[in-house]
This record gives sequence, structure tokens and C-alpha cells, in this order.
Amino acid sequence: MPRKVRALVRDLLRAGFNEIKGGGKGSHRKFAHSGYPKIVMISGGLGDDAKPYQEKQVAIAIEAVDESE
Repeated sequence: MPRKVRALVRDLLRAGFNEIKGGGKGSHRKFAHSGYPKIVMISGGLGDDAKPYQEKQVAIAIEAVDESE
């Protein structure tokens, strides 16, 4: 069973990412971290199932931040 978008957002926030307000259109959300050179874009409503590529993208971003600290 896939995780929910809500869980991905929570994981990013706990890892120190900040949501860029007004950074996404519609159900898109942008997250940035000073220790990660890319932007993480998450689409979908909070209750929607996360896509496998979204889960992978979030895991890579969090791992990169953890390694840099």
C-alpha cells in the first residue's frame, strides 16, 4: 500500500526542508533545504497516494541532507 502525500510532506519538514509559499500551482508544493541544491516538488492532495517516483525523490533528498550534516 503506497504512502500518502501527507507522510512525504511530514518527512520533508522533519528533515529540515522548508515549504516555499506560492511556489507551486494547484496541488503542487515546493520544498527547499540549504544543504540540498535541488528543489523537491510534491504534487497531489495530502490524502492522495504518493507515486513511487515521489517516494524515491523524497528519500534521496532526505538522505543527501543527512549525509551533508
